[in-house]
Amino acid sequence: MTCEEARALLSPYLDRELEVTGSLEVEGHVRTCARCAAALQQHEALRSALRGAALAAEPPADLEPRIRQALRREARARASFLRARWHWATVPIAALLAAALAWTLALHRTPAPAENLVLAELVAGHVRSLMVDHLVDVATSDQHTVRPWFNGKVDFAPPVTDFTANGFPLLGGRVDYIGGRPVAVVIYGRRQHVINVFVWPSAADKPAELPRALTFQGYHLLRWSKSGLTFWAVSDAGSADVESLARLIQAS
Repeated sequence: MTCEEARALLSPYLDRELEVTGSLEVEGHVRTCARCAAALQQHEALRSALRGAALAAEPPADLEPRIRQALRREARARASFLRARWHWATVPIAALLAAALAWTLALHRTPAPAENLVLAELVAGHVRSLMVDHLVDVATSDQHTVRPWFNGKVDFAPPVTDFTANGFPLLGGRVDYIGGRPVAVVIYGRRQHVINVFVWPSAADKPAELPRALTFQGYHLLRWSKSGLTFWAVSDAGSADVESLARLIQAS
């Protein structure tokens, strides 16, 4: 018998679980192997320690009543569940079908409007521009520099005007990606805030739209259209500031 085989049998040997032949083989190996003899002594010492009074704990006096009470509660809960299942089984088939139809409709409810996806992209673009230091691609307050900068980068000409005299200084411009296409972004300042104005061509058959204010994820957005272009102003500035800038752009 090898040491590996003997050590695997030490616990069964001490528990008297081995047959006579196996026990004799372990005893014979231990007599000739000091390392396995020491391992056997360690097993015996561990067994003795586990049987010691220091590891024994007296259960609380109320343990048994609490267990019985918990078992009774569990039994009552199971009985109530079975009664509810039986009651449900007696509901008319028509009611069951109606409930199933309602559940199916709830699972396949109409998805969120496509506009919500656009709003999420606009807000993400606004926040991203502030977080990764990519507010502008061309940083200047000169409208005559920003306007031609967009040439060749987008397939339309976004209006660019500096409104510093009105409290909305032009900060620059950049190109972003909204709704699966590149769009122009004209950036304005308002005190300590930034207002991103996203611009892209409107649908060919879409009439001009009056300004429409929205709030999404805590940001103020304002949409309008003019001269075949759609505008979205996005900012954490006050809604009144966003509306004031929109009026300036519309009148320019």
